[in-house]
Amino acid sequence: MEITLGEKTGLEKLKKYLLDNKVKNVFVVAYQFKEKPSVILLLEELGISLTIFTDYRPNPTYEEVCKGIEVFKKSKSNFILAIGGGSALDVAKCIKVFSTMDTKENYLKQEIKDNDIILCALPTTAGTGSEATRYAVIYYEGNKQSVTSNYLLPNLVLFDSTVLETLPLNGKKATMMDAFSHSIESMWSVNSTEESKTYASKALKLILKNMKTYLENDSKTYKAMLEASNYAGKAINITQTTAGHAMCYKLTSLYGIPHGHAAILVNSELFPYMIEHTDKCIDERGKKYLESTFKSIAKLVGCASLEEVKDYIRNLVDDLGLYDVTCNKKDIDLLTDSVNVTRLKNNPVKLEREDIKIIYERLFKEIERRK
Repeated sequence: MEITLGEKTGLEKLKKYLLDNKVKNVFVVAYQFKEKPSVILLLEELGISLTIFTDYRPNPTYEEVCKGIEVFKKSKSNFILAIGGGSALDVAKCIKVFSTMDTKENYLKQEIKDNDIILCALPTTAGTGSEATRYAVIYYEGNKQSVTSNYLLPNLVLFDSTVLETLPLNGKKATMMDAFSHSIESMWSVNSTEESKTYASKALKLILKNMKTYLENDSKTYKAMLEASNYAGKAINITQTTAGHAMCYKLTSLYGIPHGHAAILVNSELFPYMIEHTDKCIDERGKKYLESTFKSIAKLVGCASLEEVKDYIRNLVDDLGLYDVTCNKKDIDLLTDSVNVTRLKNNPVKLEREDIKIIYERLFKEIERRK
């Protein structure tokens, strides 16, 4: 169920949902907010008891999720409200499914089962689309862990475009590029369908139409960007991500580059590399199909040819100032070895270790060239 709080009936719909489900205690996963969101004000108005958990960081760890589970159990709540970007939603998703597991065993090794805990998501960034996906990402012993289950999908999603007012410019850029990366990766994924491509196309069109004014902090574009992020999330929920994401996680953990920022950096070189190597196509629909998909992406972003689109993303990254990062060429082998090639089955072009290394080398060269 989705509710837009900005609509006249939005808060009334939410109020009815809370009363119908007899919600008495709410466990809130969020960063500290300067001003209380309208949903928090409504919960207080209804006399609902709140427990707020903020003890986690961006790119949350397994240990932080475990802390959240302890606090959640003490809260005696059956309703989790996640307010934030991907990290908040990932923590909340994991708390929901892990909290009914055996505490004596590693949660990541246990089967995910359904439970009656209600999960509500209020995204505060226009990028991750996590409110629309069955995935969560946390880090265990420094390594990225993907948690996947349909039981991670929120029961209720709230949209409030006013939350984007306080998102800093760098945050807008990084999360917008996450949605952009989700869109193009889902388009070329071997798992793409007509439905996923429709979602991804809608997302790309909204991003490109509103990008300039959104970054100029025009509040009229906030709703459109939330929609774009949600469409991109729905696309990825069908197709899963590809090499662009698989190769970006170590950039984030090694250099502290925000996730969406790291994803577009990788895709700025991955896309050109794949265009040059369609002969290594592993999509069962064949090389011609893959090339037609690449051409579709080119058309969506306003490029007349594949040659033109090869520079499009590079120039986009440059225009957004996202090449302004510090990377060490000595880490290329470390980055290359961090990518498990057996997990690149969703990528349409087969990538061996040497291919991955070449893509990182090209990226680092481009970063140096643009400085």
